[in-house]
Amino acid sequence: MTTITWGHDALRLEISDARLTYLGPPGGERHQATLPLLEVTATGHGHHWSSHRLIDTAIGARMRYRRHHATDDVLTVELHDPESGLAAEVIYRSPDSLPVLRSEVILRNEGEHTLILESVTSLVVGGLAVDTADLLWADNDWLAEYRWQRRPLRLTSPQLNGRVRYANGKGCFTLAGQGVWSSCGHVPMGGLADRQTGRTWLWQIEHNGGGWRWECGEREDVAYVALSGPSDAHHGWRHPLAPGEAFRTVPVALAVDVGDGAFAALTRYRRAIRRPHPDHQRLPVIFNDYMNCLMGDPTTAKLLPLIDAASEAGAEYFVIDAGWYADADDDWWGGVGAWEPSTSRFPGERGIHAVLDRVRERGMVPGLWLEPEVIGVRSPLAESLPDEAFFRRDGIRVTDNLRHHLDLRHPAARAHLDRVVDRLVGELGIGYLKLDHNIDPGSGTSSRPGETPAAGLLGHNRAHLDWLDGILDRHPHLVVENCASGGMRSDYALLSRLQVQSTSDQQNLERYAPIAASAPTAVPPEQGAVWAYPQPEDSLDEVAFTMISALLGRIHLSGRIADLDPDARALVHEAVAVYKAIRADLPQAVPSWPLGLPGWDDPWIALAIHAPAATYLAVWRRGGEDTARLPDLQRAELLYPANSKARLTEHTLTLPTAPSAVLLRLR
Repeated sequence: MTTITWGHDALRLEISDARLTYLGPPGGERHQATLPLLEVTATGHGHHWSSHRLIDTAIGARMRYRRHHATDDVLTVELHDPESGLAAEVIYRSPDSLPVLRSEVILRNEGEHTLILESVTSLVVGGLAVDTADLLWADNDWLAEYRWQRRPLRLTSPQLNGRVRYANGKGCFTLAGQGVWSSCGHVPMGGLADRQTGRTWLWQIEHNGGGWRWECGEREDVAYVALSGPSDAHHGWRHPLAPGEAFRTVPVALAVDVGDGAFAALTRYRRAIRRPHPDHQRLPVIFNDYMNCLMGDPTTAKLLPLIDAASEAGAEYFVIDAGWYADADDDWWGGVGAWEPSTSRFPGERGIHAVLDRVRERGMVPGLWLEPEVIGVRSPLAESLPDEAFFRRDGIRVTDNLRHHLDLRHPAARAHLDRVVDRLVGELGIGYLKLDHNIDPGSGTSSRPGETPAAGLLGHNRAHLDWLDGILDRHPHLVVENCASGGMRSDYALLSRLQVQSTSDQQNLERYAPIAASAPTAVPPEQGAVWAYPQPEDSLDEVAFTMISALLGRIHLSGRIADLDPDARALVHEAVAVYKAIRADLPQAVPSWPLGLPGWDDPWIALAIHAPAATYLAVWRRGGEDTARLPDLQRAELLYPANSKARLTEHTLTLPTAPSAVLLRLR
């Protein structure tokens, strides 16, 4: 029996006999080792205890320790299954002083025959008490993102033992993603929390497609979690692994802390692993002409007054959203792909250059919207690009909502997109790209012989990440926003590379409040862009309400701000000035929720952002009683709006009207 101890002052890991026996702070209580470090199914090598679960696999049970090697921040444990010839490297990483474990697995076929992989876990952990454990997960839908739920684990893993004792059940609580949207249906995250001790496991699957799965259940009287990428059971994924070949799983991360501290730890971890970029520290204010504004109908005449108003409000980037590439009377949805500026929307000798010059004259950086992975069925590129450059199944090109989907593994698809981005940045001087994605082409692509669609999708997902790395390598100061019908791609495969995340397409300011308040569960504050879209018909309380939704993240200013009356315009300018005064604190801040994680219909919502120098507290009232009880308000000062009618005591906040909101600072 080989015992391995590894970690640092915030996290300790112990392995005995190729099983994880402890994961937590140094000096914590050990638990019984019942699960192997990884679980694998392959055709002909299924489970030793039949079920639909990722665990209890025959290969996993046969895996034996071979060797290990460790540095301060990486532990690699090598395993081997003598029967199948499958070898594995289980790779653990943990940034110094963070209670977060990152895990991935590399499999190699050292046998003589091809193995058809059907599932591979990236991480398996057990050890929390089942009877006091609660499951955490986040439902995620278009316009209704980041809706966290909590349920006792015993509701899905009932107690089976009584007069007769049973070893294990066959079921568990399972969530899985589908298609190209990684967070459509559910954010690729989850958690287990002990109601008695507060000890919490919080995890994320770092994958930019819907081919992911996690499960929680009971195994040998303790709770376990297993995290993976695509599998045969949930996605129809299979991967032939020929002798000498290797396969790498999608990475995952698990934070171990108490209560909201797990979200704080995961926030710090996300900062530690992402690509460095000056935008993460500068946090410039972004105006985008889409939401509750031009809504995909930009023209020179409409944009010029908005550019002036955005500059006066303090915006530093000005982004022209959808429609800039299509004639004004064209139904452009099915014709996209070339991404050339429209001459009818931007008439005259200078065309769109005149608008972009105006943006720069007003002291802002110009940006454009782009949907790179799609080609409209009516686009000339649908004919000029080869069939192999698109998603196909059974030899037929996939079509969804009048669009084809590019397969970025193909050199022609990637070359086309490289030319587009290099032209927009080089010839038009674009400094910001909003990359959107609004179709779901289903299970994936089987463009290659013998390939399952889910395997093709995984290949495309990884090529997509490589393409993004390439454009940022060539254009290191370009700011790239991640968007997919709002928050349908909130994952840390993309956000470890890209600078800004669109949190929603929600147009109702009251409905946006719980989305804005919950977004820091999935996205660090300095990356989570929230629409602030004041309208001329809004009350002053409503103007302040929509502005506050964006003040503890990234401001996506929009709305018909050129038409606001002087008082409303002054409120917008005041909010931007407050944001610029506090934004330097946000890249070091971590979130918590004094009223609990927001419910979709909660009348009161609160988000606290804890920075080294101060805590910022946003509170929204959407209805209910006019007073809410909050901790530590004796240290509070009102930041915005300055003319608020809010009343503060040591432990209560009163907002006389609904909807209304305030931003406070607690020193």
